[in-house]
Amino acid sequence: MQKKQFESFSSFYPYYLAEHSNPTCRRLHYIGSSCVLLLVICALIFNNYYLLAYTPIAGYGFAWIGHFFFENNKPATFKHPLYSFWGDWVMYGAWIKSLIKRV
Repeated sequence: MQKKQFESFSSFYPYYLAEHSNPTCRRLHYIGSSCVLLLVICALIFNNYYLLAYTPIAGYGFAWIGHFFFENNKPATFKHPLYSFWGDWVMYGAWIKSLIKRV
């Protein structure tokens, strides 16, 4: 199957949201993103930058569980890593601002 091409992030984002329609999958993304932020803050506060090594595990671990077990699809990261990373933070920010329905 050929990888779908996107001209811009704005054309990718609706696809990204559609790939995250399951509420549990989204919750797991929000948990993972929150853990990443907490790890970064703790690394800075405690001057322990080894904590940053755990950020991919926290972020992607929760997200991938959401995709494989609840959304039943493959993470967008596999085909569109940069847009997907960006999309995760845009979705997280929209959720924080209540622009996306809180699930």
